[in-house]
Amino acid sequence: QVQLVESGGGLVQPGGSLRLSCAASTSRFAINGMGWYRQAAGKQRELVAGVTSGGNSKYGDFVKGRFTISRDNAKNTATLQMNSLKPEDTGVYYCGASYEYTLSEYEFWGQGTQVTVSS
Repeated sequence: QVQLVESGGGLVQPGGSLRLSCAASTSRFAINGMGWYRQAAGKQRELVAGVTSGGNSKYGDFVKGRFTISRDNAKNTATLQMNSLKPEDTGVYYCGASYEYTLSEYEFWGQGTQVTVSS
């Protein structure tokens, strides 16, 4: 079982930046896929970004170049740098991880971290 710990959420003004981090506990098997989903109040969970251990990445259509996901394979961490944040980016952000080389299908999940974009 892989445990994920997220950090970096908080309150930021529109146009500001936040960096989310996700650390996976030591795993017997390689964690090849990591990423972030988000869920706004009253809406379905949606993919924000995913990255594989090989460096492939995928982003939700709404990102439009504002966010960057990266990985440190040695430390089993994934980081989401979010710039030019908008009020509609508000929601709970969840880190996901998988043993598979996947950009969006995860079997392990973190508890979530709140991101609020408001003036």
